[in-house]
Amino acid sequence: MAIAKAERLMNLALCLLGTRRPLSKRELRESIEAYLEAGSDDSFNRMFERDKDDLRELGLVIETVESLDGEIGYLARRDSNSLPPITLDAEEAAALGLAAKVWQQARLAGAASGALQKLRAAGLPEDVDPYEAHGALEPRIPVHEAAFEPLMLACRDRRPVVFDYRKANAAHPEPRHVEPWALECWRGHWYLAGFDRDRGAERVFRLSRITGKVRSRGTSFTAAVPDVVTVRETVASWAGETADRSALIRLRAGAGYPLRAKAAAVRELGDGWDELEIPYGHGLDAWLVEFGPDVVVLEPAELRADVMDRLRAVAKG
Repeated sequence: MAIAKAERLMNLALCLLGTRRPLSKRELRESIEAYLEAGSDDSFNRMFERDKDDLRELGLVIETVESLDGEIGYLARRDSNSLPPITLDAEEAAALGLAAKVWQQARLAGAASGALQKLRAAGLPEDVDPYEAHGALEPRIPVHEAAFEPLMLACRDRRPVVFDYRKANAAHPEPRHVEPWALECWRGHWYLAGFDRDRGAERVFRLSRITGKVRSRGTSFTAAVPDVVTVRETVASWAGETADRSALIRLRAGAGYPLRAKAAAVRELGDGWDELEIPYGHGLDAWLVEFGPDVVVLEPAELRADVMDRLRAVAKG
């Protein structure tokens, strides 16, 4: 909805809600600047009728009243447009309170605190601790990457960005020109999905691999934003979540808990090493490189070769 129309609808709604008596079209036209600029009476009448229908579709109850002299007036009574009292049971209130407390990010802390206060007013008792209601675990959404906040704002405002990005197998970062779509957290790491202008295709970036500052570009998007952005599905395919093969690796004891969590089988080898069978799919080599000397690929040979190539590329840098 255009900003001008949204402002006009808001002004009309405020006039109708704020009056104690029905207002005629003439009075509404004189009270709302956009109607004064409508031009002819026909243009104003068409605009007013569309606006009135739009407000009704949005749920505003507008009454049409005929006065003694036959003039038609309009108003929206507050008692007819008041929301019913919000009632929450203990579980619902605790769940919403828990959601409001999840964020640790400083910019979001104020909004979350305000939401929690509204929940208290709506039925979340002061003595109900959302953590106790849902167990001892206290959830957090970790946001350690400096790139998170500027990318979050860029996604919201639809502003292209530029940042330096180091791929897992690259010795040095490279600049990327991206139209950001969505941020999503998957298994403790934040990822950005967007349109990579240099490559002319959709890409997903891990925020921990962004180096330096994220710079905004005062231009508009060149690619359409999809209705559904599949960040997790894309990252899951990199990590072998959709794999139909298995890889055999050696993993240092006490290390690589994400690998252990997805292992189909684990066998202790002794001497501080375990043998794991894990799903094998596209991008598994990049993930294994992140564990450095704690992982040794046994088979298949192609995966072992890919991991060695990536390690050599990093060592050269």
